Amino acid sequence: MNYTSQSFYPAEFIFPGHPDKLADAIADALVQEATRREARALVGVEVAVHRDQVFVTGRVACEGAEQIDLPSLVRGVYESAGYDDNWYPAPAQVDVVSNLCLGPLEDGEAEFRALADDQAICIGYANAIEATNHLPVEQWLVGLIARRLYRLRHEHPALQLGPDGKVIILVAETVGSHDMPAWHLAAFSCSLQQKTASDEVALHRAVRVALDEALADAVAQLPGLSASLPEQLTVNGAGAFEVGGPEGDNGLSGKKLVVDAYGPRVPIGGGAWSGKDFFKADRAGGLHARRMAKTLVRLGLVQEATVTLAWFPGDREARVVSIVDECGNSLDRAKLALHFDLSLVRSGGHYALDDLTEIARWGHFANANHPWEAIGQL
Repeated sequence: MNYTSQSFYPAEFIFPGHPDKLADAIADALVQEATRREARALVGVEVAVHRDQVFVTGRVACEGAEQIDLPSLVRGVYESAGYDDNWYPAPAQVDVVSNLCLGPLEDGEAEFRALADDQAICIGYANAIEATNHLPVEQWLVGLIARRLYRLRHEHPALQLGPDGKVIILVAETVGSHDMPAWHLAAFSCSLQQKTASDEVALHRAVRVALDEALADAVAQLPGLSASLPEQLTVNGAGAFEVGGPEGDNGLSGKKLVVDAYGPRVPIGGGAWSGKDFFKADRAGGLHARRMAKTLVRLGLVQEATVTLAWFPGDREARVVSIVDECGNSLDRAKLALHFDLSLVRSGGHYALDDLTEIARWGHFANANHPWEAIGQL
């Protein structure tokens, strides 16, 4: 008997100039700078932005921590996100308020980094759709669309677009009894920062063309995805959007955990990633769990995997709590765990990269070449 079912899945993404992403990028720029100075640097920081002020708190422990030029680092993040004299605050206007604990690692603390200094629950997910880098279709698609729309700032300067923006979509997934799934974009809305005196009609036209191009690119990669645009495209549905970024709203690091991970279809743990070094259990665990889930589907053992890991303070490696397949069946977690190095030494020694600011902006799973995405060495 043939049957067809349809489900709807939402996903959202935000631009680098959004206040929460400014905060994440600043936090990870600190992680990058500290680990550049010392491989086992300890970084646990939080960042808040509002108007022209940036507040940075937490601890950075590494060689030369006191010499880190925090104001220059922060202003560099604002500049690379698109803030300038046309968009408040210009980097030179940003006032950085720091309450960081800065200094070297204490005696023996470098060795202690191999042990979890906190508790954490971490979720990893992957499906068998290679075209989406094994992410939920809606999460992959909204990221692709957001990156395409963000380029409009440079491609069409006459539109006078700012650094801030948001995208939200609704994807319909249709599954038949004997067919592969099919997807189409059922709804779309974006909010793009723009000077009030600019041409709104031209903006709508540019968004429609860009969305059409993004969908065409996605269709070329993902069989079963429709190139059809939704009937209604909403651009700046709440009205004029000139006052944005940290002038329009405050921002906090770690606030966009669902956007950073897999979207709302997949549960998350609880710990933020940006602002934590790769020896920190919550960031390490999230990436270990992703690598484990992705490996299982790449090896053809399951079509979908959701991996739950846990850290207790003092643990050297993550505890595998559960591994669940696409049917809700539990796999032999103890047997599978034997094939993976889930230690903090592994994540701390292999995962620190030199493009953490961009990873904080566009996601940990946007690039299949990142070390936690590889399955060669488990």
